[in-house]
Amino acid sequence: MPNLIEENKELRENLKQVKKELSFFMKVGKALTSTLELDKVLEIIMENVHCLVKPESWSLLLLDDERNDLYYVIAKGRLPDAVKGVRLQMGEGVAGRVAENGKPLIISSVSKEKRYSSFLKNNNRGFISKSILCVPIINKKKTIGVLETINKKDNTPFHKRDMELMSKLADQAAIAIERSNLYQKMANLAITDDLTKLFNLRYLYRVLDLEVKRSKRYNSIFSVIFLDLDCFKLVNDKYGHLHGSKTLVEVASILVRALREVDIISRYGGDEFVIVLPHTPVEKAIRIAERLQRDINHHHFLKDEGLALKVTASFGVAGFPDHAQDEIELLRLSDQAMYLAKSLGKNRVVIANELSYQKTTSHY
Repeated sequence: MPNLIEENKELRENLKQVKKELSFFMKVGKALTSTLELDKVLEIIMENVHCLVKPESWSLLLLDDERNDLYYVIAKGRLPDAVKGVRLQMGEGVAGRVAENGKPLIISSVSKEKRYSSFLKNNNRGFISKSILCVPIINKKKTIGVLETINKKDNTPFHKRDMELMSKLADQAAIAIERSNLYQKMANLAITDDLTKLFNLRYLYRVLDLEVKRSKRYNSIFSVIFLDLDCFKLVNDKYGHLHGSKTLVEVASILVRALREVDIISRYGGDEFVIVLPHTPVEKAIRIAERLQRDINHHHFLKDEGLALKVTASFGVAGFPDHAQDEIELLRLSDQAMYLAKSLGKNRVVIANELSYQKTTSHY
């Protein structure tokens, strides 16, 4: 009889624990479906990692498909800045191994695992790694990331039950991250040009409106560069539209490499591009345009196609509030300055100031 009572008690405790875990993961699922923003999704995941296993340090790594390596996208706990900018090759360290084979891994005692102890010592984490638990984040049979936890706060090693719970959380994380990525891709499609992957005209107008409002509110400045490829029709006529499209993609790459992340580069249409330079005076914008002009001049286009075409561009520069008081006027003046550059012989940079000295016709 006592044994039966003990068994019933244990059964009730197990049932209670199952209900508790079920309730926990239902709440996690509800929280993860409440947002499509990746940053918020990651915060929810990290918050619940802590609730589940109480680690001293925990982080989430995502797979970079282009480079085929892992990068730390978020870290919590002890010295989270220690992993900023750190990237791991597939198979490197604990997280790299988990990502490579797609299976969770527990290291109960790091000091007894020579394979990982040297790697962890060189990671500059600032504290001793005693126990590690890593689980893969898998979506559609492909590892897209890793959840990494180091040291339990109660100083006990991670155990199998921790791994099971973390794996369940990783399953939920995989779905949420995929939803966020899909949402971001759809959002990007709405604001990017299909060919060049630069921003499109719709987004350009939105940015110009915001920059004008911000500049007026904070008494700041910004500049616009309007550029158009010279005689681009000849490229299409001689080599075909496919080669013309590839030329535009190469121009876009030149612009992206040469400019800052904060600069907005958009394809205005055809072979025209518009660049918005936040917090940039006209004088500096002119130097930037001249640098872009040189970069395009020195580039050999369509080398992969067995050609080495030379292409030039004409540039118009205008600044806010130096030349215009609203975004429409600013864009119009930079466009007119570009057309003046063409009328003066092409392959040059013209500032909006020069419009008052020359007669030009806008295509507006």
